[in-house]
Amino acid sequence: MTLLQAIERVVELSEDSKMSKEFMRKAKPEIQLLAKSYGITERQAVLFCVCMERGPRRVDYNDLASYLDIKKISALSFAGDIDALVRRRLLKYRDVKDEDDFDIPTAVIRCLKHNEVYQMPRRTGLDCAELFELLYQWFEDLNDDAISPGELQEELQTLFDDNRQVGFVQRLRQYHLSEEDEMMVALFCHCLVNADDNDIRFGQIESLYSTKADFNNAKVSLRSGEHRLMKAKLIEHRCEDGIAATTRFCLTEDAKRNLLAEMKISTTEEKLADVIKSKDLTEKKMFYVKENGQQVGELQSLLMPGKYSEIHRRMQLSGFRTGFACLFYGGPGTGKTETAYQLARQTGRDIMVVDVPQIKSKWVGDSEKNIKALFDRYREQVKRAKLTPILLFNEADAIIGIRKQGAQNAVDKMENSIQNIILQEMEQLDGIMIATTNLTQNLDTAFERRFLYKIKFEKPTEEARAHIWHSMIPDLSEHDIHALASKYDFSGGQIENIARHYAINTILHGSSGDVLPMLIRHCDNERLDGARSSKIGF
Repeated sequence: MTLLQAIERVVELSEDSKMSKEFMRKAKPEIQLLAKSYGITERQAVLFCVCMERGPRRVDYNDLASYLDIKKISALSFAGDIDALVRRRLLKYRDVKDEDDFDIPTAVIRCLKHNEVYQMPRRTGLDCAELFELLYQWFEDLNDDAISPGELQEELQTLFDDNRQVGFVQRLRQYHLSEEDEMMVALFCHCLVNADDNDIRFGQIESLYSTKADFNNAKVSLRSGEHRLMKAKLIEHRCEDGIAATTRFCLTEDAKRNLLAEMKISTTEEKLADVIKSKDLTEKKMFYVKENGQQVGELQSLLMPGKYSEIHRRMQLSGFRTGFACLFYGGPGTGKTETAYQLARQTGRDIMVVDVPQIKSKWVGDSEKNIKALFDRYREQVKRAKLTPILLFNEADAIIGIRKQGAQNAVDKMENSIQNIILQEMEQLDGIMIATTNLTQNLDTAFERRFLYKIKFEKPTEEARAHIWHSMIPDLSEHDIHALASKYDFSGGQIENIARHYAINTILHGSSGDVLPMLIRHCDNERLDGARSSKIGF
């Protein structure tokens, strides 16, 4: 008898059974099989089966009472058994602050499909890679509220104490940090090793704190550069163009070299892509011409988790490729990139934004390695993520253009090689890829065939421009809005530029009664800037 068959039999006999002795007698062989296999009690085995039937997501004590036909107050007596199942990792609480709802973990279900007993990960005698695999699982549990910051801190201390032979643990302990600071270092190292992410935001750090007050205190010291880990030269502000970003943090080069020596982390990191969490994406209202709005709306519907999973399953059954490649094309400022971000936010998907210039390394041969590494990293993200992330090639003209026939020099050969690799990867893609471009006339036909969805982004109509003006500068009168919308055929990006000019001017000089002349000056400057830039290179 398989585990699933045993669960099915228990589920069948337990409904409305009131957990009676008669039921326990009838289902005894199956209950004992499950209890012995998982190392749990017979009552816990029954509750696990009921949770499987009523779940596997969002099961509560009311569900248990309803299914077993007992009083709700009686179901609360199972709390100790539910705790035991959570410790065994056969259940997890949806929120550690409210232990009334619980789920069956995906790993448990995956094992059941193959008639395998889910085993808790080994915690002693680990090597560095195995230790970081465990860190990945625990930080995912923290993000899912399946474990509290305090519980994670205790787990980490036990893990480090039991694995003193690991070089990472030895070197971390040399800093003599507090347990709280060790947990933060573990987060930074986990993000870099497991997600290739060395650009840490406050949203990621906040999960380490049980109270808002503790997090706010940490924010103050991190912003100012006075945090203990910054003084110890383990983390630092990220720098862009020589300017420190006080809300973004990374491991120092010394920390990477010292702590992560076993993981072969490069200290001259090539940043091929940034992974942005869906929860960190800011909501932004978008305005489209009617056809664009319909196309984007349809795409959003298809990328919603339930719909996407169903499409993916059916494509597999039909023998079709499951990759979902989309091309957004149109003039600058028409909303292509922002639409990709908003689709990620609306569908709850993280987005991996590719740095195209970084991939095209000046060293011949490195570019091919970079593009392969990028897709390898994306595959790893797909494998680990609960929802398939989006791979965004922004301003992709440079790598999806027409291939050069009869290429002779090394650069042309390298660019053709990059394109051939991308074409091959798109054939094998099992995920969601979006490419944006301004220049479709240069698009290689081989790429065009591989994009399942193609959306041309048009400049906004006068009506849409009026909405954009109103959203960017809400204080404008109806008269001023329509005057600007009718006079200037601007894209959304251009209107946003003008709105920023206006905001800066207002901060410096205060607001004036009649803003229209000032905005017209900004509009004329924007139009002149555009005219000048269009002549460059011709």
